[in-house]
Amino acid sequence: MPRSVNAVASRRRRKKILDLAKGYWGSRSKVYTVAKNTVEKGLQYAYRDRKTKKREFRALWIQRINAGARAHGLSYSQFIGKLGAKEIGLNRKVLADLAMNEPAAFAAIVEAVK
Repeated sequence: MPRSVNAVASRRRRKKILDLAKGYWGSRSKVYTVAKNTVEKGLQYAYRDRKTKKREFRALWIQRINAGARAHGLSYSQFIGKLGAKEIGLNRKVLADLAMNEPAAFAAIVEAVK
């Protein structure tokens, strides 16, 4: 009886990896074993950096809010503390956007918490 190897499934598996490696330099996009290692590492980085991206954006928002609050005579921690006390439910993303693009609206929020 002839040996059954299921070439369809194995070719599809290899093609999937090589498609993910499209655009990589040299053998990283051509040779299956090299491409497999590169793609696996790339997927690890993608998973890790989806978490890191959130962390970095939060830090950026905090810096922008701090700069806006200090222009009105408050530190970041004082500003956030007073926001909580007044029960103003704006998140850091919105506050940072206001501080950057709508200084008048941000100033009104600062005056509301003072």
